Amino acid sequence: MGGQNTVLVVGAGQSGFQAVASLRDRGFDGRVVLVGEEPGVPYQRPPLSKAYLAGTAGQEQLHLRGEDFFAEKDIELVDAQVETLDRGAREIRLEDGRRLGYDHLILATGARNRRLPVPGADLPGVLTLRTRDDADRLRASLEQAGNVVVVGGGFIGLEFASHAGRPVTIVEAQDRLLNRVATPEISAYFASLHREAGHTVVLGQGVTALHGDERVREVELSDGTRLPADLVVVAVGVVPETTLAAAAGLPVDNGVVVDEHLRTADPRIFAIGDCANFPCVQAGSATRLESVQNAVDHARCVAAVLTGTPEPYASLPWFWTDQAGAKLQIAGILAGADRTVVAGDPAEGKFSVLSFRDDVLIAVESVNRPADHVAARRLFTADPRPAYADLEASAFDLKAYLKARAA
Repeated sequence: MGGQNTVLVVGAGQSGFQAVASLRDRGFDGRVVLVGEEPGVPYQRPPLSKAYLAGTAGQEQLHLRGEDFFAEKDIELVDAQVETLDRGAREIRLEDGRRLGYDHLILATGARNRRLPVPGADLPGVLTLRTRDDADRLRASLEQAGNVVVVGGGFIGLEFASHAGRPVTIVEAQDRLLNRVATPEISAYFASLHREAGHTVVLGQGVTALHGDERVREVELSDGTRLPADLVVVAVGVVPETTLAAAAGLPVDNGVVVDEHLRTADPRIFAIGDCANFPCVQAGSATRLESVQNAVDHARCVAAVLTGTPEPYASLPWFWTDQAGAKLQIAGILAGADRTVVAGDPAEGKFSVLSFRDDVLIAVESVNRPADHVAARRLFTADPRPAYADLEASAFDLKAYLKARAA
């Protein structure tokens, strides 16, 4: 494809940026337009809850590429909100009334923060973290805050706590931190790290109300406890941004539904990244993932489709987080795990948790053991995947198993 063909990408986050960059890398010579709601060049989001929040990285260090990159690659940047998608006319309408046509459309609309559905959630001093502006507001608020409460014990909430530069109270409604994304062994380890860092960790308690007058002053828990708070950071997950797709009549189910090539029910429209519900080979079911790896690999897959070399999406999911002085790296999908083995010593701060389903390795979580993470990613591309008995014979040493398998 090329020539007069126009590829329009809606959403200028990691997946949207990668889509336009990969199209040019693969020789697409048609028109490429990237539409994003925020002004300026696309930027990375992971540092927002880490180095940028801590003040050790500036705005320029967030940029995925500078303005000269987009000029050199002839990629048009449009800063505007998209109001409607007209599939029949093959065009989108922007909030300022402009219309942009397309031959192929890539939806990279990402996700929006889930709101806390309790009284007082709209009080001043109740903030979320998703965009650069959110991070700027949080940094400014931290300088004035006396008592900080983080609602949510997932990656974003814990990363914020780690880089806030002060003790905070973490409230998680489930009975462990990282409940949705990690094994109990990893949850327990990071709970201990956060407590050792001076944070208060409250588990098994939901938030029923936020109290205050001109700003938030207290967080009320499900057992009636009231925590003092003049800054509340809500980090209770995200919801895929599917409004545009749903209004245009595209199938939506926990994301925009796509096939193995990330194509929607409309053959001219694709969906990628956080907003896409795709058939995941590793999970064995339709899945929606929120990670840089998934965003980047989705974009590359669609660029390959649009430049004539389609391959079903089958990339290995992997994730990472830096918090409380430790680095956690995850390879694979934990869904359905029925057996775990700890390799290494958590007391030394360097270990991995191997998860199995039906005695086949499906995921590896590594804490401060990057070599295990690298080995795991190699193992998950091998056929067949290692069985429990195979790894047991190597004392669950991934590197030793790889070496024996290669011999």
